[in-house]
Amino acid sequence: MLALCTAAASGSIQSTLELCVPELRCSQCFNEPNTMPKNDVAGVAEEHLGRVRRICMSMPGAKEKLSHGEPTFFVKKRVFAMFANNHHNDGRIAVWIPAVPGLQAALIKTLPKTYFKPPYVGSAGWIGIELDQISDPDLAEHIFEAWHLIDSRQGRSRAAKKC
Repeated sequence: MLALCTAAASGSIQSTLELCVPELRCSQCFNEPNTMPKNDVAGVAEEHLGRVRRICMSMPGAKEKLSHGEPTFFVKKRVFAMFANNHHNDGRIAVWIPAVPGLQAALIKTLPKTYFKPPYVGSAGWIGIELDQISDPDLAEHIFEAWHLIDSRQGRSRAAKKC
């Protein structure tokens, strides 16, 4: 688990997350996976969407649009996170995010109840994250990494076009 309080923060990811998502400054309240009741499916989905939206929209340049019927988050016209509510009746309330090569397999092997290979984009290395199995600080770190990956790729592709 991550320690995102200012006393324990070490490194730029934690510091950036503390600035972007002030509620994550102290991880003691967020150390356990989310424990929302599952009897109100629509309410639970809205709660999880709120978590994802709060984190995603704190990223610089983030925009939200519906794509493929789901709330999707973009930076510079490229997707860095997609909310998935029971996609094709898979029973999951999740977020799908891009990841660096090799991370998907490692996470799925380590924590298969939390991480999965999402349809369509999983073959490109994207990670599915079960939202009721992950704490806010860990979710924020994954979303930040996805945002940074897409934001930095966009910069490289523009630079390559100029050459």
